[in-house]
Amino acid sequence: MTVTSDDTVEEFLGRIRDAWDAGDATGYAAQFAEDASYVIFMGDALFGRAAIERTHREVFARWQKGTRMAVKAVDVRLPDESTAVVTTVGGIGRRGRIGFDKFQTFTLHRREGRWECVAFQNTRMSRRSRRAHR
Repeated sequence: MTVTSDDTVEEFLGRIRDAWDAGDATGYAAQFAEDASYVIFMGDALFGRAAIERTHREVFARWQKGTRMAVKAVDVRLPDESTAVVTTVGGIGRRGRIGFDKFQTFTLHRREGRWECVAFQNTRMSRRSRRAHR
């Protein structure tokens, strides 16, 4: 996918979602920096694009095969022109409307006109937050 210098946070999130929906571990991992950190809701951490890709090959082949992703930014902070801290609500599902059940924090860095994630944190929502983000 060609990305212009006008790459937006929404376009970045669209690439993440499209790669997940396609079960494309390489395309998914390509959205992360070579040395990115990736912390999942269960408390495991991955370090580096290669580990993210390797793990997601198995994720897409086994536990999340055929799933789709919903993701929506709820807060975007731009400390400077090349950094964005993005809080999203997200969820994974197989059919119909996908409910939000996780908060994610993406720390993005603009590299060659394109946002890439340098740090990712995924956290399960409380019941109260799930009701608020229906």
